[in-house]
Amino acid sequence: MAAIVVGVDGSAGSAAALRWAAGEAARTGREVVAVHAWSYPGGGATAEAVFSAHRRALGEMVDRAHRDQPEAKIRPEVTEGEPAQVLLSAAADAAMLVLGSHGYGRLMRALVGSVGAQCLRRAHCPVVIVPAARAARHPLAEVDYQPGPMV
Repeated sequence: MAAIVVGVDGSAGSAAALRWAAGEAARTGREVVAVHAWSYPGGGATAEAVFSAHRRALGEMVDRAHRDQPEAKIRPEVTEGEPAQVLLSAAADAAMLVLGSHGYGRLMRALVGSVGAQCLRRAHCPVVIVPAARAARHPLAEVDYQPGPMV
C-alpha cells in the first residue's frame, strides 16, 4: 500500500500537516513518511552535527504526532537536498503528499510557499495542503475536515 508522504520543516504548518497525515494513516492503514530536507551551510558545525540536529528535531515532531495517533505508523526520513526535490522524490510512488500552508494571500506562492507551489505543479500524486489557520490555533490540533487536493 502506498505511503502518505508529509513535508516537515519544523513550522507550525508542517506540524499540522503531520498531525493530519497521521490521522489519515490511522484511518486507512497507510504508513506516513515524515520527510525533512536539510542542507549543510558550512561554518563552525560539522555536517554530521547539523544532520543530527535535524534528525533530533524531526524525531521530536514525530513523537508528538505519534502520541496523538498511536495507531499510526510514522517513519521519519531526513534527506540532504533542496526541499522541493526531496519531497517530489519521496512522493514519486506515494498515495499523497501532505504539506502545511504558510498563510493567506492572493498568489499561490504566498499561500503555500515556493516549495509547495513546486510540489503542486510537479507531483505525480494528489497534494493536500493543510490550511495555516488550523496550524495557528494549535500546531498539532486535529483537523476536523479533509481538504482535497489543491490544483
